Amino acid sequence: MDMPRRFAPAFTISLLTLALSGCLSDSGGSDSDSTTRPDLQLGVLSSAADQVTGSAVLLTIEGDIELINDELDDLELWLNDSEIEPTRMLQRNGRLEVLIEGLELGENQLELHHSQYGELYSMTLTSYPETGPVFSGPQQYPFVCSVDTELGIQPLVDSQEQGYPVLEGETVVGYSRDCTIEPRVDFLYRTTANSYAALPGDGSRPADMATTTLTDGREVDFVVRREVGTLNRFIYSFATLATRGDAADAASTANWNGRLLYHFEGGVAIGHTQGKLSSAALTPEVLGKGYAVIYSTGTRANTHYNLQVGGETALMVKEHFIKRFGVPDYTVAIGGSGGAIQQYVYSQNHPGLIDAGVPQYSYPDMVTQTIHVGDCELLEHYMDATDRSNARWQTTANRSLLVGMNATDAYADPLYDTKIALGYASAPGMSECIPAWRGLTPLTMNPHYGQVTNQEKMFPPGIMSTVQWTHFDDLRNVYGVDDDGQPRTLFDNVGVQYGLRSLRRGDITTSEFLKVNRLIGGWKQPSEMVQEGAPFLPPNTPDNFDPWSRRNMNLSPDGTAPAPRTEGDLLAINAAYEQGIVFDGQLNIPVIDWRHYLEEVLDMHNSHQSFSVRQRVLNKMGNADNQVIWFTDTRPTDTSNPARPRAQKNFDQTWQALEVLDEWLANIRENPELSIGENRPDGAVDSCFNTDGSLIAEGDNVWNGILDDQPAGACTDAFPTYTTSRMVAGGPIEGSVFKCALKPVSTAVSDGTYGSWVPSADELAELNAIFPQGVCDYSQPDQGRPAD
Repeated sequence: MDMPRRFAPAFTISLLTLALSGCLSDSGGSDSDSTTRPDLQLGVLSSAADQVTGSAVLLTIEGDIELINDELDDLELWLNDSEIEPTRMLQRNGRLEVLIEGLELGENQLELHHSQYGELYSMTLTSYPETGPVFSGPQQYPFVCSVDTELGIQPLVDSQEQGYPVLEGETVVGYSRDCTIEPRVDFLYRTTANSYAALPGDGSRPADMATTTLTDGREVDFVVRREVGTLNRFIYSFATLATRGDAADAASTANWNGRLLYHFEGGVAIGHTQGKLSSAALTPEVLGKGYAVIYSTGTRANTHYNLQVGGETALMVKEHFIKRFGVPDYTVAIGGSGGAIQQYVYSQNHPGLIDAGVPQYSYPDMVTQTIHVGDCELLEHYMDATDRSNARWQTTANRSLLVGMNATDAYADPLYDTKIALGYASAPGMSECIPAWRGLTPLTMNPHYGQVTNQEKMFPPGIMSTVQWTHFDDLRNVYGVDDDGQPRTLFDNVGVQYGLRSLRRGDITTSEFLKVNRLIGGWKQPSEMVQEGAPFLPPNTPDNFDPWSRRNMNLSPDGTAPAPRTEGDLLAINAAYEQGIVFDGQLNIPVIDWRHYLEEVLDMHNSHQSFSVRQRVLNKMGNADNQVIWFTDTRPTDTSNPARPRAQKNFDQTWQALEVLDEWLANIRENPELSIGENRPDGAVDSCFNTDGSLIAEGDNVWNGILDDQPAGACTDAFPTYTTSRMVAGGPIEGSVFKCALKPVSTAVSDGTYGSWVPSADELAELNAIFPQGVCDYSQPDQGRPAD
């Protein structure tokens, strides 16, 4: 093969043959008789042109591929007024991929020249540091490194004044603020005992090495090349199948099936840390089929919950994978809980980042979960303490009348005896609020409650005491700060009529309804909060007992006057929508929303959340053709421990979902003129499954009765769903109403808000005293939602 004169990278002959095989015609260059100016342009494959990170970028020459091959000998690349040679060039999927290096931070001018016709095309590339940020705003400091404990690698020194200590032996030689490391490559193999082990350096084949079958049918040794490093300050991982004897700097793609999987992860955290790696970075179920797997601690929600930073990190991680390995055929995502949230939010905010997803145990987003995070403890405190003399709340199931979520005696309240001994009331069992949501109010709202691993190592001593451990401070770049420099907050319960639907159904009395709304109260602002008590923090004494965080509530000053409610900041709510922290229903990819059914075990991943997502999609797009909902049963529960039965997670439908998505994406590629929904394969249909993965029912009507007034479908019947406190208060299932519109109490009485109840004059006066600004009008949109 003739080597092109202008684009000849300085590769070895073997690498050149691999890279350029099939790339160029053998014609030897352009047609000297041609008088037509070639219609060729440059495109960026690895990122948006204005969001490049680092000094390299993967490009393509856009135009007819035969014309490109014919003209390639006469093409030149110029970067910032100097001619450059590509570092790598190859043709994949009918497109030329060209890697160049040498970009400077800031704006760079890239030009495509022709030896005969001069400049054909020019573009501006904007490069940012690999440490970030690109668009997420000022980064958090202090920031605690974890590369030493996670990878055994000391971060690079970038400060002599503050940060994480960097050691040579036992001597501190400086500090790291950004926790950067140089990339490192390791080779692992999958054992026949289903674990990973280090590949012997001598190239020998271990006796316990497993083999695996690729999607093309080949059986190969299960050898993994794993690259780790840092991007946007977080730890990333690239994992691909390799072969024994591969060089660490050779990104072999011989066993790559062209599919890329981004594994997102869940959790809840407030940032200020580099985070921890997990086994999700080496997902064997897909690696073994030939998928590449990418991962970052910055897209793990138990590192932080700033999805602006998370989206930025995901873009950077995929960008650098593409620069190493080339453009994947498609990128699919999996991830549970916060990992599911990221799929929905990033598909909305960053079209093209992922092409399809399997959100597991989904919520629509994190920030709307803070609504019932705040409500749970307010209501549990009301039933245990404020209304302790009311026997209704001492029956566990009745707690659902206020909290909406499931409540059962199958799970004993571990604090029952303590509460009774201290003069409070309790129920023998629990609502989902206790085992699933308790502790999240301190974690998301209390600036004093929180810490991260290794923070005691930070220099100078005491620097971590400056951290405000709240979700609102974690997203101060999004929500903004008030005149006092305090982060703006979103929680709002002004006008919320707790227990309204239970009142309308006759499940609670009018006096109970009035009392709960008079005395429920609200939360103090974070700047007014104090440290938590027991059981969160010692001492475990009666005076310190406070599982509800009541010390940080606004309660009635005398036990009878209406307790103050909490008002959210409209600017913060508006920003949450405008900057994409709320999933507003724009679903640009096909997804199979899958979950184990966990309602009976009071798991926080309650089933209605999948339908909250669907309703938002319906509201935004008019149909939900892009979303499929699957449930897999976990019943009967494991009763070996009667005090706490466990779900039977016998079957994981994720891998089946990936196969369906592969077919769905193939249809989209073959029929680009059709919509995503019109390209759905037969297997992409709403379904529910038994514990062994066998089908119970499938079809367009299996979930009827949840979002409509149709008779319950087969899956709806098989898997009861519960609600939330705001749905019990009259709110919609989509849950995205931070600050409700208000209507006068008189309007609520006349428009049937209270059903058959007609308040007496005294009751009307009490309602007006409780709700002087009015009550929620859920027929109106969230008052913080930007106008369309």
